[in-house]
Amino acid sequence: MTSQNEEGSQPVTTLSNECKTSVLRVELDFPPAELFPNRAKGTHWGKLYKIRSDYREGSAWLAKHQIKGWKHHGGQIKLTITFNMPDKRKRDADNCLAAAKGALDGLADALLVNDQLFQPILIYRQEGKKPGNLLVEIEELT
Repeated sequence: MTSQNEEGSQPVTTLSNECKTSVLRVELDFPPAELFPNRAKGTHWGKLYKIRSDYREGSAWLAKHQIKGWKHHGGQIKLTITFNMPDKRKRDADNCLAAAKGALDGLADALLVNDQLFQPILIYRQEGKKPGNLLVEIEELT
C-alpha cells in the first residue's frame, strides 16, 4: 500500500502482515528419464536407487547455492513446482511429482527441514526447451 506523507511529495510504502512473506525461487535440473514411473518399470531397484541418490545430491548442491540466508520459522512450506519440459511430450502431473522426489528430498536437505513441511505442493507443467528444468517457488506459511 502506498500513501503520501504529510508534505505530499514523497510516497511512503507500508507493508501489511500478508505482504511480508517472500517467495524464494530455486532452479533445479529436470529429473532423469529413468525416474519417471512409467519408464522405470523393469529397471533394477539398485540402478534406480543410484540415479535417485545422485539426483538428490545434485539438487541439494544446486539449492544450497541459491538459498543463501534463508531460515525456517516453523510453519508449513508451500511449494509451487513448474516443470519446464525438455520436449513436447505430455507427462502426467503425478508422474512428474514422483520423478522429482529426489529433487524435493535434496531441497529439504538444503533448507534443513523435514519434507513433511512441504504442504501444499502445486504442480504446473509447461513446454520448455532442452534440457528442461524445475522452477521451485518456496513460500513459508505462517
